[in-house]
Amino acid sequence: MSQTSISQRQDQLLNIAGYLTLAAVGLMGLILLYQDGGPWQAAAVLLVAFGIALARTPPIGAPQWHAQLYLGLQSAMVITLLALSPQPTAFPMLFMILSAQVMMLLPQSWGALWIAVFTVVTGLAMIYQYGWPGGLAVVPVYFGGYCFFAILANALVRADEARRDSEKLLAELQDAHQQLSLYAERVEELAVVEERNRLAREMHDTLGHRLTVAAVQLEGAQRLCPRDPARAAGMVGTVRDQVREALRELRDTVARLRQPLEADLQLCSALARLTRHFEEATGLTVHLMLPEELTGLPDAHRLALFRAGQEALTNVQRHAKAQEVWLQLTQRDGMIALLVGDNGQGVRRGASEAGFGLRGLSERAARLGGELHLEPRPGGGAQLTVRLPLPAEIGDE
Repeated sequence: MSQTSISQRQDQLLNIAGYLTLAAVGLMGLILLYQDGGPWQAAAVLLVAFGIALARTPPIGAPQWHAQLYLGLQSAMVITLLALSPQPTAFPMLFMILSAQVMMLLPQSWGALWIAVFTVVTGLAMIYQYGWPGGLAVVPVYFGGYCFFAILANALVRADEARRDSEKLLAELQDAHQQLSLYAERVEELAVVEERNRLAREMHDTLGHRLTVAAVQLEGAQRLCPRDPARAAGMVGTVRDQVREALRELRDTVARLRQPLEADLQLCSALARLTRHFEEATGLTVHLMLPEELTGLPDAHRLALFRAGQEALTNVQRHAKAQEVWLQLTQRDGMIALLVGDNGQGVRRGASEAGFGLRGLSERAARLGGELHLEPRPGGGAQLTVRLPLPAEIGDE
């Protein structure tokens, strides 16, 4: 009873149920034939043939004529068994197996037609054996069994189709979510690049203008120095004011430009970008675990955690001799923690005090009320953990 549209476990259960039914019906029918002196050997051969055909059930989705031929052959064997039996009470139960199969192999309209055929054959056999009143009284019992097995099989197929549709929809939703995440990250990067371009234009329009004016003023003062020192001095004073103003604007602009691109991104996006570049540069696998939602962090926290991830990955590349890296960011109980672990050679004695980068990270974490730990990783390797307390208005969210 091989099926391709239902799960393997369901297929096994259907096979077991079918063969148990066949065994029970066959045993009861053969006993009745033997007691009545009927041709039980021929019936046994037909039952074996029915079981062999049951193992060769056409798969769901096969051409209809395959299913129709299979059901016709199986029905013919059941009808022959009914003709051989002087008491046709057991063998009609084989139609229950076929009733379940018709609903899996054929459309519902064809399934209803076959169940009607099974019922008519059963009714004729019962009427032939027990007469009109007795035979008709038994038929509804068998008809109810045929319908029950047909409905059960149909519900099983429909449930499996719904499950497969749900799995397909889930896969499509996951793909769409991944695409949206990539688009969102790209939008953030484009927004940062646009801001940088704006700053570049601003520097050109302000600083460039002031320096151009200063250059012209200095050229004039240079020409006036021999014959009009006082006026030249006034022009130099104007240039000085222009340069001072330009320096002030330059400091404000450069302070913004000196931050890395990731500093303008959300922390999760910045860490995802950092790990992606790390994987491309080193060939190591990074298992990234980030929270789905991360409330807004102060700039100092965001920068400290990003620098910690940056330094940890750099140390892995330089010293760990690892093949895999784990980077995890969590936020709970008023704390935010970054953990970076690897499966490399572990922590050297004194490593946490020796590295200038680690000392700087530890000092940065301490200034924010947090802590940094470098320790062996369970299972081998090393792990760096940075924990920072969140401000009350964020930690309580």
